[in-house]
Amino acid sequence: MWRLVALLAAASLMAGAAGCGGSGAEPGAPRGVALVLDFVPNAVHSGIYAAQREGYYRAADIDLTIRQPGESSDAPKLLAAGRVDFAILDIHDLGIARERGLDVVGAMPLAQRPLAAVIARAGAGIRRPRDLEGRTVGVTGLPSDEAVVDSEVSADGGDPEKVERLTIGFSAVPSLAAGKVDAATGFWNAEGVALRREGVPIRVFKVDDYGAPPYPELVLAASRETLDRDPGLARSLIVATERGYVLTVRDPQRALDDLLAEVPALDRADQRAQLAALLPDLRPAAFDPAVLRAWARWDLEHGLLARPLDVNAAFELGLTP
Repeated sequence: MWRLVALLAAASLMAGAAGCGGSGAEPGAPRGVALVLDFVPNAVHSGIYAAQREGYYRAADIDLTIRQPGESSDAPKLLAAGRVDFAILDIHDLGIARERGLDVVGAMPLAQRPLAAVIARAGAGIRRPRDLEGRTVGVTGLPSDEAVVDSEVSADGGDPEKVERLTIGFSAVPSLAAGKVDAATGFWNAEGVALRREGVPIRVFKVDDYGAPPYPELVLAASRETLDRDPGLARSLIVATERGYVLTVRDPQRALDDLLAEVPALDRADQRAQLAALLPDLRPAAFDPAVLRAWARWDLEHGLLARPLDVNAAFELGLTP
């Protein structure tokens, strides 16, 4: 909590200084800011919607517009083009974007561990990842899925080459429920929760239990230009967002109500179950440079990155001390 108090004080001072600049905004008026999500709104974004609903962004002099992405690859391009100010990015997408020459920078971690997993039907005789040898594993077709399967099987002493991969797109839940595959890649907080709610017996193997470091799955990101032009804005947004996640951890029912008030089409029971699974890993915390370096090595080892990543350039470590 001391860190949050210190950030609040710093943000207040910097926001005051920013108000004297040449932004063109009317003095005292909230600054319009656009944030694009990584996916359709769900429980992992609860802290953002809580901060919006509770007025934390407004208190930080920010008039926030939350946008849904057209597709997962849109957000880095929107950031680089200056069409949005901030974005929630999958950490792998951030690394790939930087390899493609987009100067996007992670400013704050959200989910504090990987959400990726291999989910196996409990009745398929798969008790650990190496048991996937000779079995059919459904994958979406994204390179990160291949990395997850390879990491888990090899870390458990198996041979990833002996795993049969079947591209099923984003249909892990119906494919597993119908027994079309023995296992599938997915997110333990989404597909894993959905399958259990449907009564499908499963075993979940989280990737950071088998080979991967405990990297933050989702990060709040901005372009380097935005961070350099207005560091006070970034710090104010971080402080308000942290307040939203502090509320979520302290009072998940209130945060759930805030999420559903902003996005009423969501199913309450589904989001409650997802939030319950996520809560231990939604705590506000700073980036850990050692973990980020381990993540970058893991991505390189598994072909998600083609060359070593400069972690100091890819993440603004000073914004979350």
